[in-house]
Amino acid sequence: MNADEFLDAVRDENQTALSRLGSSKSLYADTGGEMETETVLAAAATAEHRAAETYDAWADAETGTVADAFDETAAEERSHYETVAGKLDSHDPGDVPAIQAYLRDLDDTVERLGGFVGRTLAAEQSKTQLTGFFVGNADPQTAALFRGMGDDLDAQMARARELLEGECGDDEACWERALEAATGAIESAYDEYTEALESMGVNPKPVC
Repeated sequence: MNADEFLDAVRDENQTALSRLGSSKSLYADTGGEMETETVLAAAATAEHRAAETYDAWADAETGTVADAFDETAAEERSHYETVAGKLDSHDPGDVPAIQAYLRDLDDTVERLGGFVGRTLAAEQSKTQLTGFFVGNADPQTAALFRGMGDDLDAQMARARELLEGECGDDEACWERALEAATGAIESAYDEYTEALESMGVNPKPVC
């Protein structure tokens, strides 16, 4: 397996979860059904803040190029947080999202890199929905802000793929460990999405 095949495998194994995380219901779940600008921004800010914390901790725990990559990613997430929180009068980060709780339990380099891929794929779905929300609210400036954050996710994915190539090479068992971690990250986000919608009496399964 190589990085391209790995990414294809993650997407294939998690196609349904990623599709639903990219549906319009994902913002509804994240905001507890309160689809107002302030609430959407607050939920987005919390996600960025908690991601920065996770990547900071990983950077401290790793060494060399892996630590550098996580440090760079943490800086991007902190910048995202500051930008989004700056559009609010104030912001106190909410609970740690399930995906971040899952990632923080990973203590192996390969598993962290796999989780990194899973989180990035889930975040791509979220950024698409956030962009669409602000386009629909006739707020092109904020839509462009989240579109730009999506560009940062492309850079993060490139980092993850390069590092996984270096760590796993031709070791299929290594790639499988990374795949399991990536899937676990996506599943944790999907489970939280499902539970949030069901708690509000909403069927999480239909995409539309």
